Amino acid sequence: MSAPTFLIDPQQAASALVGQRLVLDGPEGRHASAVQRLRAGERIDLVDGQGRRIEGHISGHVAEVPSKDSCLIEVDHVVDEPAPRPLITAVQGIAKGERGELAVQMLTETGIDVIVPWQAEHSIARWEGERGAKHRAKWQATAREAAKQSRRSWIPPIQPAVGTAAVADLIAGAGIALVLDEEATTPLTSLDISSVHDVLLVIGPEGGLSANERAVFADFGADLVRLGPTVLRTSTAGVAALGAVMARTGRW
Repeated sequence: MSAPTFLIDPQQAASALVGQRLVLDGPEGRHASAVQRLRAGERIDLVDGQGRRIEGHISGHVAEVPSKDSCLIEVDHVVDEPAPRPLITAVQGIAKGERGELAVQMLTETGIDVIVPWQAEHSIARWEGERGAKHRAKWQATAREAAKQSRRSWIPPIQPAVGTAAVADLIAGAGIALVLDEEATTPLTSLDISSVHDVLLVIGPEGGLSANERAVFADFGADLVRLGPTVLRTSTAGVAALGAVMARTGRW
């Protein structure tokens, strides 16, 4: 079984050396010691969210630990994991309630690299001002926790929310842009994406795409595709499509 994974500050991770002892404190240390109850000798991984993984074990030398909510970790290995390729970006339609956070969670666990919230024409929830900043922070926190749960060393950033015109620009600059559309006739699996250097995956909100969005995205070079005979919710459509993309690009 893989070791439990916890986040560490990138500056602390950058200076980590084999044989060194690191203190994991704060919320992460509390979770390791009080929630998971890790004990001396047990394996643990520390990641900085930017590709560095520190493999270690809980040290038995507890005198150096500042509090009971901290862990002392001896470093066994330091690994810099390369960013996965091809780069896969999800443009996720903003959904009402917790469906957006569920989409972020599952996309992160499956391996997405970047997530762009999209204020689509049919999005009911509106990300504006402080409200938008609050929702973006929730999505980023969800991505952090999902990355830890899935043992990832890379945490996908949550970009600022964009409108349809900005999504069209992303489509124009992508190696290939796949827009999920229940009215499309082209199966996603019929396209050859085995050699692309980056993939843009566009997932609409609960209300689906508008006629204007379909036309604009097609004009900017997107492939409008469908997954199968059923209509998926925005929280599940992205992860289903991402699984197919992962398999067909060789990342799985």
